[in-house]
Amino acid sequence: MERRVTLKIVGHFDIPYFQYLDESSQLVAPLPDFLQDPQKLLELYRYLVLTRLFDQKAIALQRTGKLGTYPSTRGQEAVFVGIGQALAEDDIYVPYYRDHGALIQRGVSLVQILLYWGGDERGNTFASQEQNFPYSVPVGSQPLYAAGAAAALKYKKQKRAVACVCGDGASSQGDFYEALNVAGVWRLPLVTLVCNNQWAISVPRDQQTAAQTLAQKAIAAGIYGEQVDGNDVIAVRARVTEALTKAREEHQPSLLELICYRQGDHTTADDASRYETAGLREEKWPQEPVARLRQYLMAQGLWSAPDEEKLIARCTAEVEQAVLEYQEMEPQAPETMFDYLYATLPKAYQQQRQLTLAKGAARGTDHAS
Repeated sequence: MERRVTLKIVGHFDIPYFQYLDESSQLVAPLPDFLQDPQKLLELYRYLVLTRLFDQKAIALQRTGKLGTYPSTRGQEAVFVGIGQALAEDDIYVPYYRDHGALIQRGVSLVQILLYWGGDERGNTFASQEQNFPYSVPVGSQPLYAAGAAAALKYKKQKRAVACVCGDGASSQGDFYEALNVAGVWRLPLVTLVCNNQWAISVPRDQQTAAQTLAQKAIAAGIYGEQVDGNDVIAVRARVTEALTKAREEHQPSLLELICYRQGDHTTADDASRYETAGLREEKWPQEPVARLRQYLMAQGLWSAPDEEKLIARCTAEVEQAVLEYQEMEPQAPETMFDYLYATLPKAYQQQRQLTLAKGAARGTDHAS
C-alpha cells in the first residue's frame, strides 16, 4: 500500500511592486505627503535634467579624448536622483559608479566627478568623506563595506542608516549575499539598492540569475525585499525614504530592486550593439524617467515650454562651467599616484615614489609636494 506524505508548508513569501507615476505620466497612487509641495517635484525634475545633460557632456568629452572611460547613466537617472533626495545628510552612502545624480546632492561637485573619470584621484576625495564612500568599480565588492559601516553605526547606537547601491550583475556575486546575510542576522541599519538596468555588462538579466525577481534574494537573508519602478522618480524617492527610516528607527535592513533600462553602452569602452537585441532600447525608451515627470508636471500646470528652455539653459551653463574648471586644472605630478594608497606609505613604495620624483625632476617637471 502506498503511503501518503503529509505536505507541510512552512512559509509564504510575496514581493510587492511599487509605482506612483505610470508610463503614461498618470498617478496610480496618491502622492506621498512630502511631495505634496510642488517645489519638491520641481526639484526632482531639475536634478533629472541636470544629470542627463551632464551625462551627455561627459560622453562627448570622452569621445574627444578629454575624459577617460565613463559609465553613462542615461535612462537610469530616476534611480540615483530619487536616492539622493531620500538620504538624510548624516546617512552613509556607498555608491558604485553610475551615481552622479545622487552624489551631486551629497556635496560632490561636477568637477570632482569629471576629475575622477579623467583619471585624477582628487576626484575621489569627496566632500563629507565620512558620509560618502568613494566610487566602487569592482562589481559587487561594496555591499560588504556597507554592512561594516552599518555595523559600526549600530555599535555606536547612532540613529543613522547606510544606503548601498549596486547593479543587477552584482546581485550574483558572493559578497552581495554575504552582506545581506549579515545584515539580517545582526539587524543592521542597511538598505541595499539594486539598480536593475537589465544588463550585467554584456550579460542579460535572464542569463545571470534564474530568480523571478532580484528583490526575492532578500528572503533567503531573512530581510524585507520589494520591487520599485526605477523609471518613476517619485516611487524611488518614496520607497527609499521609507526603507531608510525603518533602518534608522527599527534597525530593519531591506533590499530594493529598482527596475529601469540601460539606454547606452555599459561604459564608453563597450559596444552594446554586439550583444543587445536590435530595437530593444527603442522599445524601452518611452518608459524613460525625465519625460515621464515632465509630462506630469505640464499636465498639472506646474511646468511649461518656456520653463523647460530656461532650465536647460541653466543646467547647460552649470555643466559647461564645470567642464571649464576641469580642463583648466593643473594635472597632478606622476609621483602623487602613491599618495592615495596608504595613510603611511610602506618603505618599498616610498623608494618608488622618490624614484618617480627624481625622474620627473630630471625631465624638468619637478612637482615636489
